[in-house]
Amino acid sequence: MAEQNASCVAIVQARLGSSRLPLKSLLCLRDLPIIDWVIQRLAQAQAIDKIIVAIPDTPLDHVLFEHLQRRGATCIVGEENDVLARFVRAARSTDCSLIVRVCADNPLISGDAVDRLVAHYQKTPCDYAYNHIPKNNLWPDGLGAEILHRELLEELHSKAKDSSQREHCLNYIWDHAHDFRISTFDPEEVWLRRPDIKLDIDSPEDFRRLSLLSLSPDMDCQAIIHAVDTQQSQASKDCL
Repeated sequence: MAEQNASCVAIVQARLGSSRLPLKSLLCLRDLPIIDWVIQRLAQAQAIDKIIVAIPDTPLDHVLFEHLQRRGATCIVGEENDVLARFVRAARSTDCSLIVRVCADNPLISGDAVDRLVAHYQKTPCDYAYNHIPKNNLWPDGLGAEILHRELLEELHSKAKDSSQREHCLNYIWDHAHDFRISTFDPEEVWLRRPDIKLDIDSPEDFRRLSLLSLSPDMDCQAIIHAVDTQQSQASKDCL
């Protein structure tokens, strides 16, 4: 179980070379680049002491690096295909004890959901916890994050050998789930128990769907759920 007063850093995994949706991080959602949505909304989390964006060291991603520098964001560059090594480099640049992993394709990440995740991890005997996907929980897809101790991240770095475990930096935990105490939890509010809702952006269709929502960067979870339900209700009426 984590220390109650451990410093906590959020590391955002971002790149421009996505095969399904190229240049995704700089695509604009309601006139604001997706990466800006992520950082602005993540900054609302009270439990996060520092935000670092970990990006690949490639000519293409240098454009993303310059964009983030202009906005005063802290960036760490590293290996393109070894995301785990990039995460470790970012963690080693701080004196943090806890690592919160955030995907840059979650523009509607909730600072409140992240705070709940950190609180859950600190009070629960576990090695790793998550609420970013509706797996064994009732969270919407894309509001939360993942958390682990820095020591475990270093352990993964030394043990993970498969390319999939290096590219998807926490896969080693799931591939060896019997060796780790994995924990998740449900939202307290009934209205937030919506595992049917997908808020991350993996594909052009995801981007189109979120682009049509009435959104703003300061919206809370309830307003986001309402916007999704309103869109779905209107779509149902249009089909009649």
